Amino acid sequence: MDISSYSDQEIVEALLARDCAVTKAFFYEKCYPLFKATFLKYETGCESCLEFINEIYVHILMKGTQSHRSKLEGFGFKCSLIYWIKIVTENYCHQLFKKKMDIFEENFDAGDRKMSQSSSIGMELNSISRYDLETMLAQMPNARYRMIIFHRYVEDKTNEETALLLNMTMDNFYNKHRLAKEQFRQILRKEGLI
Repeated sequence: MDISSYSDQEIVEALLARDCAVTKAFFYEKCYPLFKATFLKYETGCESCLEFINEIYVHILMKGTQSHRSKLEGFGFKCSLIYWIKIVTENYCHQLFKKKMDIFEENFDAGDRKMSQSSSIGMELNSISRYDLETMLAQMPNARYRMIIFHRYVEDKTNEETALLLNMTMDNFYNKHRLAKEQFRQILRKEGLI
């Protein structure tokens, strides 16, 4: 189906009416490059780009619990539909990342003992791309603090194992660990992640 002659308003009306042909032509074909670029840019938890597109489709068409309107129904035609979808998609990915970082923060403050595998900070950090994590760690000015965070949370070592690796007494480790966590939080704040 050729939708090049359709206006944004006609496309929105067709999407809201669940018109399969327009949905496929616009959402899954015309917007595919936008979704593919975003899928490759962010860790979404989706297995494929198609799964990611389906998630965004549901996200913009699902009615809000309070407003009883979908995001697409709130589109005000102040910009192009494709640009609006790009913004909504990016915001969706940022919200996913923020939720992961909130979980990370909760686990980060949960205590100094090694956590179970199901709630380990290391697992939460795995949801951040390795490159992004290494970039954030590289910004820590104190190399020793960087190594504490790396061994303790990325490699999921216990406090004792981390102290032994870094040739530190446990008293020294607990003091430096607290300072390292604060320095890492500052990096996350600077990056706008918390």
